[in-house]
Amino acid sequence: MNPFFKLGKGFIRLIQESGGIFLFFWQAFFYTFTPPLRIRLYFKQMEFIGVKSWLVVSLTALFSGMVTAYQVHHALIKFGGQSVLGGVVALTLTRELGPVLSAIMVVARAGSAITAEIGSMRITEQIDALKIMAVNPIQYLITPRLWAAMLVVPLLTAMADLIGIAGGYLIGVFVLGIDHGIFMARMEDMVELIDIMSGIYKSIFFGAFMVAVCGYKGYFASGGAEGVGKATTEAVVISSVGILISDYILTTIFF
Repeated sequence: MNPFFKLGKGFIRLIQESGGIFLFFWQAFFYTFTPPLRIRLYFKQMEFIGVKSWLVVSLTALFSGMVTAYQVHHALIKFGGQSVLGGVVALTLTRELGPVLSAIMVVARAGSAITAEIGSMRITEQIDALKIMAVNPIQYLITPRLWAAMLVVPLLTAMADLIGIAGGYLIGVFVLGIDHGIFMARMEDMVELIDIMSGIYKSIFFGAFMVAVCGYKGYFASGGAEGVGKATTEAVVISSVGILISDYILTTIFF
């Protein structure tokens, strides 16, 4: 096959899928304001996406903070700047590591499950059954997940920030010998409200992006069990890469 034809075909598919995901998101968002609201589904999805993800997010944040403290301290020694370790660790976590790692962990645990569940409903014609019963499937399946992710991913990010900083504190103060007062003072000096809020704003976008991609891939899955597996893999890969790309874009906007 002509490589230019293959490249063009891939580009057209990318444009089609991006447009489809964007329209899918707006449909789910629009149905928020259309009755019935089904509040119980919102709380159920908040429990599934948020409460069941706290452990994996906490462990990831703790060890990320500990490793960051070790690596940053090693670099700061060359310039005699160990005193700013607390500030650097806190900035790294609140601006980047907290929101990005929390979102990727939620994609791995909850996003893949969303695609697999909705994809299974598609191939077993349960989504068609919802339409027959006059239930809007996007409003019923996607809208509660969308708002749940937009609410709980920022909460998970705030928790990850605190646990990651605690991990950095443990390594910095008790292992590397940084004075407690200096560690806390540099952190207070260097971290501003915009650093924390930028991470929170990012996590709201990441949550909406994850549900839009994973829900879209599951909703339009085809090809039986093999097709659902393929859709789940694609959803996780696209969500993870998309989070990293959008993190770069959002960082350039905020700072």
